[in-house]
Amino acid sequence: MRLTKGLMISAIALASVLTLSGCTDSAQTPEAAPVEETVEFEAGTSMAALNEAGAITIGTKFDQPLFGLKGPDNNPVGFDVEIGKLIAAKLGISADKIKWTETVSANREPFLQNGQVDLVVATYTINDTRKEVVDFAGPYYQAGQDLLVLAGNPDKITGPEDLAGKPVCTVSGSTSEKNIAAYSDNVIATDTYSNCLGPLRSGEVVAVTTDNVILAGLADQNAGEFEVVDNPFTKEPYGIGLKKDDTEFRTFINDVLDEAYEDGTWAEAWEATAGTVLETPTPPAVDRY
Repeated sequence: MRLTKGLMISAIALASVLTLSGCTDSAQTPEAAPVEETVEFEAGTSMAALNEAGAITIGTKFDQPLFGLKGPDNNPVGFDVEIGKLIAAKLGISADKIKWTETVSANREPFLQNGQVDLVVATYTINDTRKEVVDFAGPYYQAGQDLLVLAGNPDKITGPEDLAGKPVCTVSGSTSEKNIAAYSDNVIATDTYSNCLGPLRSGEVVAVTTDNVILAGLADQNAGEFEVVDNPFTKEPYGIGLKKDDTEFRTFINDVLDEAYEDGTWAEAWEATAGTVLETPTPPAVDRY
């Protein structure tokens, strides 16, 4: 995976990126995927039910620049959002019939289990613990956990090993919280990653930790303030969450992803959103477990 412009971040590099993009929110809205007008699904499947309803509820983040960030019209924009639109289009559902529900790391599984959302596309790492209660299609992207520090890296942090005994911020219920516990026993957990930026600015914490692409988006949105260490220490495959044991729906979504990889739709969605800051990677193979 090639990571980029936004990950080798310095204050100067970020300022240049923002000068080129002309705004603090680099995500754009690509052309909508064509909606399938005549599709038929087997009766009793989730696909058939959603197609008949003509609407879908998708959970995503509202505070993740480049992936899922609430826009000026109160709808989220970003790569995760475009993946959600692509799946909806293949179900015969137009983008204006998608209900976007904010999901934070701690409520993604409950929202799927209780039917509050049909899908979750929210920088959602696939792992065995989560697969005990929900299913995943994908992965559709692979990230890696990294560290965000103040511009200039005043504490000279080069990796998680430098965090022993030092305060670090992450999100409660995330895989990042579990991973960083192996390196520091001084972890401040909050509900969103944007809420970690204040403590980092004030010196209450020396770093923020989560997936590198999320950190790149936060740094991009706050030009000149922060930089990513660019030393990922985990692999984080992002999946699309759905209800447990809905095999037909998972297979359908995996087929949609495979087609998007092949016809370039996936790359177009990336380049119009996260690709404004990050280079286009090779999409990962879906896991048909």
